[in-house]
Amino acid sequence: MVMAWSNSLLPLALLMVLCVPALSDDSSWQSAHATFYGDMQGGETMQGACGYGDLFQQGYGLETAALSTALFNNGLSCGACFEIKCVDDPQWCIPNAGSIKVTATNFCPPNYSSPNFDHWCNPPQKHFDLSMSMFTTIAEYKAGIIPVKYRRVPCSKTGGVKFQTAGNPYWLQVLLYNVGNGGDVCQVSIKGSNSNGWTSMSRVWGQNWVTGENLVGQSLSFQVRTSDGRVMEFDEVIPSNWQFGQSYEANTNF
Repeated sequence: MVMAWSNSLLPLALLMVLCVPALSDDSSWQSAHATFYGDMQGGETMQGACGYGDLFQQGYGLETAALSTALFNNGLSCGACFEIKCVDDPQWCIPNAGSIKVTATNFCPPNYSSPNFDHWCNPPQKHFDLSMSMFTTIAEYKAGIIPVKYRRVPCSKTGGVKFQTAGNPYWLQVLLYNVGNGGDVCQVSIKGSNSNGWTSMSRVWGQNWVTGENLVGQSLSFQVRTSDGRVMEFDEVIPSNWQFGQSYEANTNF
């Protein structure tokens, strides 16, 4: 069962502190740069700064990006979706290529050893490190790095929100992924079937959330809020016989 979560479940002030949007919800195009990593078939597939695992198994594939410091927002932007297009440049932009849509799944770290500290991922520059497949959809390979326009867009995902467990009986970590619409989760609460009420989880890094409660043997429910203000309750999405290292899918999405 999935239902809307009333904001009355948490004090308004607390919600405002935890769920300030990771990025502006302005849909207008903004300026940035983009480059690429990997090759046409490979690229980033395993766990990065957002905590996601194999991006192909989790449904992200090559439609992903690592964000510079100015966009990554300390990991709060993980899961957010962007539309990107090459700035009209006949030398590098592919004619009539349109735009691409990607999900933020990693961090492009700054490099302060580069001359004049002008590395494209250094603050305050806005930069997207794309898979080669995505980059060459909008620009020539030999361009290397290009000026682009970008904007936040809703995430379109297949299937329900997914919850992956890790840890031990005294420390439970849950990775949230395949989140639709806003995409970037900013607040999570958990409740075991034998619990008296909801417990707020702490974000440790990326989209990994933890609790110190021992919930082994209990079915688990979640209240999840994304930065676009949407809130959902996922009732007993993880059954009582759950195991560490397994993923569980809700029957709906945002």
